[in-house]
Amino acid sequence: MEKLYWLDQIKLQDRAKVGDKAFHLSRIIQRGYPVVPGFVVSAEALRQFLENLNSSESLVADLPYSSLHLDVSNWRQLQQVAGRLREEILTATVPQEWVSKIFTAAREWQTSCLIFRPSLSVADTTQSRGNISGLLESVFCYCQEDAIATALKRTWSQIFRARSLLYWQHTGVNLQQINLAVLVQPVENTIASGLLKANSSGWEIEATWGLGIAIAQGEVLPDVYYIQNKTGAILEQQLGNKMLAYDVNGASPTNFSQPLIDSALTPEETCLVTYVLQETQQKQYALQPEYLQQIIGLGTQLVTELGKTFTVKWTITSQTTSGKLYLTQVTSPQTIPHVYFIRGLPAAGGRTVANALVMIDSQQKPEQLPKGVILVVPTITPDWLPLLQQVGGIITEHGGLTSHAAILARELGIAAVVNATSATSLIQTGERLLLDGDRGEIYRIKGDSKEWESGKVEQEQGSTEAEEQRGTRTNLSFKPFSVPSPTLTSDLPMIATKLLVNLSQSSLIEQVKSLPVDGVGLLRSELMILNILDGQHPNSWILSGRQAELLERWSEQIMEFAQAFAPRPVFYRSLDWRSADLPSLSDSLQSSPQSMLGERGTFSYLRNPAVFELELKALASVQQSGYSNINLLLPFVRTVEEFVFCRRKVEQAFLTQVAEFELWMMAEVPSVLFLLPEYVKAGVAGISIGTNDLTQLLLGVDREQGQLAKVFNERHPAVMSAIAQLIHMAKSAGIPCSICGQAPALYPEIIDRLVEWGITSISVEPEAIERTYQAIARAEQRLILAAARREFK
Repeated sequence: MEKLYWLDQIKLQDRAKVGDKAFHLSRIIQRGYPVVPGFVVSAEALRQFLENLNSSESLVADLPYSSLHLDVSNWRQLQQVAGRLREEILTATVPQEWVSKIFTAAREWQTSCLIFRPSLSVADTTQSRGNISGLLESVFCYCQEDAIATALKRTWSQIFRARSLLYWQHTGVNLQQINLAVLVQPVENTIASGLLKANSSGWEIEATWGLGIAIAQGEVLPDVYYIQNKTGAILEQQLGNKMLAYDVNGASPTNFSQPLIDSALTPEETCLVTYVLQETQQKQYALQPEYLQQIIGLGTQLVTELGKTFTVKWTITSQTTSGKLYLTQVTSPQTIPHVYFIRGLPAAGGRTVANALVMIDSQQKPEQLPKGVILVVPTITPDWLPLLQQVGGIITEHGGLTSHAAILARELGIAAVVNATSATSLIQTGERLLLDGDRGEIYRIKGDSKEWESGKVEQEQGSTEAEEQRGTRTNLSFKPFSVPSPTLTSDLPMIATKLLVNLSQSSLIEQVKSLPVDGVGLLRSELMILNILDGQHPNSWILSGRQAELLERWSEQIMEFAQAFAPRPVFYRSLDWRSADLPSLSDSLQSSPQSMLGERGTFSYLRNPAVFELELKALASVQQSGYSNINLLLPFVRTVEEFVFCRRKVEQAFLTQVAEFELWMMAEVPSVLFLLPEYVKAGVAGISIGTNDLTQLLLGVDREQGQLAKVFNERHPAVMSAIAQLIHMAKSAGIPCSICGQAPALYPEIIDRLVEWGITSISVEPEAIERTYQAIARAEQRLILAAARREFK
């Protein structure tokens, strides 16, 4: 077992390892919803456990490679085999290092009780298997090493129960197809728990006192609330029959009577205790009005993510005086009746249903696009940005996870799939598509899925008029900021590492500025300015005598960011364009359109300083307006001479006369690994590591080539070594070091290393703010604990 998978760090490619239950929860928690924290023991751990059983006569040891053919009609044989299989697992020994790793991670929650929840996925997704949610049960245990080992084995052994074996046989599932992971979460003292069942006709909320296990085991008749889904109004409520409640052993809840002695499990086996409710409490509804409204509000938000039909389990913990609402499970019906017909790389999360608009020639950029379509093109360059704000989804035939299409889609909150081979040939304009940006899959929507499709379309059409009145638009994809984050700014731990945000669109400022960020770590000027150029290259503005007009527009754009985030710093990265990035703009720099480098970055300023000088005047204008929080970040610096040239231009623009101003450079050309001390002597005040370009230059891989996605690996040892070296060199030179590429957002697990190495700040896309914040907090806490242990040795 190499690692544990934390819910807020699980990636799309981890789905088979963590199972469907944990994967769906991870999607929700990473969208900012309140989910009980947790980590996953992957399905691979079970396979390793089975393979390492010592007994040569063990039935279990060969199971990862056996289909275990049984005569399930012979109930005696079925029971005997199931009993022997489970006994072998329960009497075996879990490796101590695994138990210690789980115990150490769980101890961070400072709770006495844990729940081990089976998270199952089956490799064959083409066959309907019905609802398997009740097939496997959760296991509770104390947060102790022996109890953890036993709970893990009890959870694993359930796939070999008689009813499980019977089910696998009847559904034609081989054991090799089964991936059983275990989601581990803390169990807190609980006020109430229940379910929210949503569909297009209305909602039903069930609630009971204490933990939801009482509902799951059918021991109570829960309270039921019937809700009008469009307005959130309570249509009817019915008091249930709730005689008992489950809670954490030792919690001593004030509203419950003495615990039952005759419980299903003894205290040695579980950390739960069953209480008989006082008679007065049995006659009360489990949900106070404010909690009921919180659940209704959360359900309204989840419609945006999950559609009109879903079920969630919730719990209200009493760890604070007011109680706190959490989600514990998310279930959405299987909505796709056919397997996907095109698969690419999942570039930007979300699902959207819309008609396709196919454009075979990316160079022929139209003046406008129909609203809400799924755009299908060979590739996308940055000058498409103004048009992309109209579309509902993006499909490109080329490009990787750090391509222009992927970056633009993530910032705009548009579901996208890149590197979808032959998409423009296989898809026709007008076809109804479902684009799944989380899985990188594209489906044709036909009559079989009309119920699902119509529910989504009604949602879109029903809100169009109101949205247009407000000057906004409806999008079926998972917009990063379409849903408020209920837990984002409350109860957050303090972190020492600065968290910054990458931005380019002023339309996102209002939604981003209230997030827990320390400023803007990367203001992408080349994307920001596209909104004000009217399709003309800045050179054309200057040559046509419209320099003053462009300067005014440019200054106003920068000032919006400076004003919104003041006094927090804004690191404005000056223009970094290649000619191939701007095919539709006239007077673009003349270099090979096939070049992955081109005359970009500071080298282009030497060739044509007029645009850079105008850019500096815009920054100076912002300073003169009273904003001292603007800093300059120079892109793609190849040599010390280039930096010195730019520094002199900066000084001539009088930017350095503002004491707070800092001149930084991107650390993305590998020569910086050898030249950083010289750059510092020349006046560099800080560096920001650009992992996208650093990776492609170190590994020799064009990041726009999606077919090389496996080679373009920002976690490659060479890349990680270079990042570590830059952090250490910056620390030795006494300058700050930030990182602003896609790596921390795409691979949150590297944040542990960045924090350990001493990174000053991490800058990510808006949609990654919360999970990055939590990852930084955990990394810092681990360092503190490790230091404390060394101190007391």
